[in-house]
Amino acid sequence: MDPHLDPRKTARLIQHLKDQMEQLPPKLKAAAKYVIDNPGDFGLDTVRTSAQKTGISANGFVRLAQYLGYDTFEAFRAPFRAALTTARDADLGQDWLDRMQNEGPAGTLQAAAARNQLNITSRSLRLMTAERTQAIVDTLLSARRSYVTATRSSYALAYYFHYVGRMALPGLELVPRHMGAALDDLLDIGPADCLIAVTFAPYSAGTIQALRLAGERGASVILISDSEVIAPGIRTDHVLAVAANSLHPFGAIGGAMAVLECLLTHLIAAGGGDALRRIEAYDALRQDSGAYWSGPKLPRVGG
Repeated sequence: MDPHLDPRKTARLIQHLKDQMEQLPPKLKAAAKYVIDNPGDFGLDTVRTSAQKTGISANGFVRLAQYLGYDTFEAFRAPFRAALTTARDADLGQDWLDRMQNEGPAGTLQAAAARNQLNITSRSLRLMTAERTQAIVDTLLSARRSYVTATRSSYALAYYFHYVGRMALPGLELVPRHMGAALDDLLDIGPADCLIAVTFAPYSAGTIQALRLAGERGASVILISDSEVIAPGIRTDHVLAVAANSLHPFGAIGGAMAVLECLLTHLIAAGGGDALRRIEAYDALRQDSGAYWSGPKLPRVGG
């Protein structure tokens, strides 16, 4: 393996930046924070591009490189640029997993867990064909109202999908909204509407009831699950089957998360300028209301 491509070098450099944060002058601290938070962009962009993205002067990044002992900015950026090759792990193989599994009991378990996550994510995304995804996007965009429902651990997936998806679909609703049942919030669902349900074995009775109601009312039904057949009496228009194999007693949700992220990418792209303006307005509102923590000396940094 080429030592210049060793991702551990970049990890050590990021850790060094974290260790130095409290000692850095304010402007260098802002530059260091951007590098820590955006190592991929930092490795790819020129110093001028990094400056334009952050509002930090190009000289600030150069001074940070000098502070850390580098002769030039390019020498500082080089490890981050080299680490970008890890984005092609599928081409480079999985030698890192072979090495990890020989690093004692923790390494053996971590290698097995990592392989499992890679496998379930890969399988889930392979099943998510472009044709199937486009059909789902068309259904969501044409619906009068779209609902997303889940319970227990799957609720976290539904919550995130709703949190981001409403930027592209303002009519997207998360049910149940509070402590009630999903049925309470689906009383008016009809043929012009759409229900997205996320559930994994053992399947939630509440989610099954919501699916049956949506089907009976003629609404479009999108199921995201570890099986296309989860219970009798359920009609689906679209199914995104995801792998959920796990090394622990609970089903793994990494594959489902990857599928939802891809679906959100399609929805935001389809939303065009309107979706981007909603995202910008939402972010501005949160910034103005003080919802995001900001250190007293750090300028606002985008990324």
